[in-house]
Amino acid sequence: MGDVTPRRPALRAADGTWLGPVAGLAALVVAVLGVLYADAGQPGAVDARIGAAVYGARPSPSRQVALVIDYLGEPVGAAALVAAIVTGCLLLRRLRAAVVVVGGAGAAVVTATLLKHVVGRTINGGHLSFPSGHTAFLTALALLAALLATGRLGLGRTAGALFVLAAALVAGAAMGWAQVALGAHYPTDVLGGWCTALAVAPATAWLVDTVADAGRR
Repeated sequence: MGDVTPRRPALRAADGTWLGPVAGLAALVVAVLGVLYADAGQPGAVDARIGAAVYGARPSPSRQVALVIDYLGEPVGAAALVAAIVTGCLLLRRLRAAVVVVGGAGAAVVTATLLKHVVGRTINGGHLSFPSGHTAFLTALALLAALLATGRLGLGRTAGALFVLAAALVAGAAMGWAQVALGAHYPTDVLGGWCTALAVAPATAWLVDTVADAGRR
């Protein structure tokens, strides 16, 4: 239970100070894309160009890879990923970290789902598509896991920030590619999902820190 002390904050990496501007910029991108593609039912010019190069992977190793990555965002695969990370946190007696992982990943998915109904963009015959919930989930999970790992790895401010952003970028790019390749989302849906995670996950970690520290005081 030592993880609920003020000396074990979720935003330990680089003191979390750099995450504020990143989250703000990400939220702005989501808002702009949401306005641009509100109630749209077809790809934009950028979507068409990128989608033409990625979409429609035939039965091949690349399509199988896309299906495997996509599964990580499905309920069973996502639950398994979260459970594995939470188990690791609890084994390391990082209770606050476990709460951050569950809360941050869940908040990203809930936010993406709500935004889909607000924006109303559709794909494949009426399925709500903006932003990509799969991309938001995997990005948020990778970001939070990397954020929590920086403290144990003893990374400094710059190295910690680069590590966290790299993890979020790799996870978001992998899931984003899979979603576009499988025709489940437009490329701008993927960007919206990635930015949703960058905005929501740090905010969740900050909220958990604030509540936990207030409780200690």
